[in-house]
Parts: sequence; C-alpha cells; structure tokens
Amino acid sequence: MKKNAEINATPVCQLRMQAISDAMSLLSGKWKFHILGTLMEGHKLGFMDLLREIEGIGTKMLSKELQDLEMNNLVSRTVLDTKPITVKYAITDYGKTLSPIIDELANWGISYRKAVYGKV
Repeated sequence: MKKNAEINATPVCQLRMQAISDAMSLLSGKWKFHILGTLMEGHKLGFMDLLREIEGIGTKMLSKELQDLEMNNLVSRTVLDTKPITVKYAITDYGKTLSPIIDELANWGISYRKAVYGKV
C-alpha cells in the first residue's frame, strides 16, 4: 500500500492529475462536446443554427456554454454589422486541437456500445 502512495505523490503524477482535472472542469457538462463537435463540422454557425443542430439544449444553456467556451478560447464569437445584428460562432484553432480527443471518445463510445449492448 505504501508503494502506491509514493507513486501517486510523484511530481509527474501530480502534474498529470492536475492537467486531467483542469481539462475535465473546462469540458465538463452535457453540452460542451456537442457544441464543439457541431462547430467542427459546421464551421461558422449562428446561435439559432446551433440551437437547431443540438437536440435538447435550451437557449439559456446554449448561451452559457458558448460564453464558457469563448472565455476559454475554444470558440470565437463574431458580431456582423447587419440589420438585425448577426452573431456567428466558430471553433478556434486552439479548439480544433480537441478534434482527435473528440474522435477518440466517439470511437470508444462505439466500441463500448458494441461490447455492452451488442450493437451501435
């Protein structure tokens, strides 16, 4: 038992666990991966486009999640000078770095469904 406690106390382990904790708090919640995945596929989308694409999300939740993602430099918000004003959202270059992670999560989820339920 003592040996495991020593391993978990190493600076490398502490750094890794802090990094995982940071990533999980940044991406936690039901909707962030939906929003990021939709923007990766849809390029620049308006608020109503996102609302239509992400089944089950409400306007307040979408607005809150977009603000969080923008604040963390994963999504950009562009206000266009139109009448009425148009707002477009896009994935940032930094947000695009999540693409392999989202792809791997999707692959894992497909494998999990096959293993547990015998179908996709």
